[in-house]
Amino acid sequence: MQRSAPLYETRIKDDLRNGRNVMVDIQDVAVPTGIPIVYEFDSNLNPIENVDEKNSDLNMTGAFRGIVAKKVKGLFLEKPGLLREALQREQEWKENVPGYEPAQSLASSSFTTISNLERSLIQLEEERNFNNNGSPAPTLSEQLVNATAPSLVNGYGGRRVNPCVAKLPNTIDIPTLKTPVRQDSVIVIIRHGKTSHNKLGLFTGWEDAPLADEGRDEARAAGRLLKQHGFEFDVVYTSWLSRAIETAWLVLDELDSLWLPIIKSWRLNERMYGKLTGLSKRMVSQKHGEAQFMKWRRGFFDRPPPVTSFSSKYPGNDERYVRNLKDRRYSARESFMRSLDSGRLQLHRKLPKTESLSDCMERTLPYLTDTIIPESINQGKRVLISSSENAIRGILMHLCEIPVDRISELEIPNGLPLIYDVNSRCIKLLDDGTGRDLMKVYNFGPATDLLFRPCITEDGDIDEECDLTYMWPTIAFPDSSSFAKDDPAPAAAETTPVSAPVGLSYLDNL
Repeated sequence: MQRSAPLYETRIKDDLRNGRNVMVDIQDVAVPTGIPIVYEFDSNLNPIENVDEKNSDLNMTGAFRGIVAKKVKGLFLEKPGLLREALQREQEWKENVPGYEPAQSLASSSFTTISNLERSLIQLEEERNFNNNGSPAPTLSEQLVNATAPSLVNGYGGRRVNPCVAKLPNTIDIPTLKTPVRQDSVIVIIRHGKTSHNKLGLFTGWEDAPLADEGRDEARAAGRLLKQHGFEFDVVYTSWLSRAIETAWLVLDELDSLWLPIIKSWRLNERMYGKLTGLSKRMVSQKHGEAQFMKWRRGFFDRPPPVTSFSSKYPGNDERYVRNLKDRRYSARESFMRSLDSGRLQLHRKLPKTESLSDCMERTLPYLTDTIIPESINQGKRVLISSSENAIRGILMHLCEIPVDRISELEIPNGLPLIYDVNSRCIKLLDDGTGRDLMKVYNFGPATDLLFRPCITEDGDIDEECDLTYMWPTIAFPDSSSFAKDDPAPAAAETTPVSAPVGLSYLDNL
């Protein structure tokens, strides 16, 4: 209470005064898990007493009985009878299941919400799941990949690409020997796991599609792989899209690092696909032709048709951007239209109605060069970036110096950690111990040769071993300022790293 009560007084009350709705997630408290209790406040921020009469007669045990007896001023937010059934089910399990833990009894199972369009497409795909001869037909996503993937003849386009694949540490086979932790600065980039939109071949863009079960498995597998290779992180950057945020959570969960600071920025969002958002890629290709489809999908300067100001796909109608996005100028046109429509003055910021890859990079790269590099990489921190394909494509174009006319040829696999080694200035992959050829498992597109350029060691030689230069952890006293997350961060010019990793002079010029 000594540390939680001040948080309520100094932070939560301030949000309530500003008219915001606040959600507080508290663990290990004797209330039914997964069933929110909603409190309302008067103008003086005193809780309004709402006795939950419909549940006052419940035969609760232990702490649950105490909650009702004390007339909690909040209301259980649940479907009629849900709380009653949940508590009765818990009591039955507690009496009949040996070793049952009440704290886990009411945990809701994870589920994925899908739209009507996705549901219809899933049904259609199931109907086409078998060819006339009874063999399984390729999925929509597989057909799309096969239609655009290059023919592999000893590698990509006839060229054999041999990326750096860091071998698993020898300690992996010795359970009693701990894997050495990587201490020097590094950037690990991961595209979110698959969503239902990805699997069905839909344009996603800024639509907040959740991870599919397969995508969650991909994210957890990535976390386990990073842990096997001794990776730990100091900070995580992600977008405002749920699929990227959840991917970061799942990776950190496998690393036992859910406590790490996660910095979210809309600038790491996927490219905004305008009117194509939510549409089937195959349908767009058939309707507008393959040439136009490829321009909209992969053209560096080509923008898809824009959405209107009052479209549900326009981020200006999404509360998360309207209320929280502050680093864009106001739009005179949008402000005038919305003020006229509502009959009162409304200031509306300029948000994208469509984007080309170039537009996407104009917001992503400054965030990399002005925020991530000076505030984290140049401070010697180990960085995880969880984002979407086109945002990552722009970052890699910059880090790997991929030319504009080749960037559209680059594919970013879902859920695969890409290691940008600051020292050797190249992208590396991680050995998963299966002995598989990663170039056959994952499709990186025809620009693979530019993504996996030879890694150069500190001596200027080619790094044939693809070593990740593990350093055994040493006891050190961290800079106390790194824990003051609520205080304004000092300007990059005011901070001096204790030791600058080799290669940072290169990043300073990015």
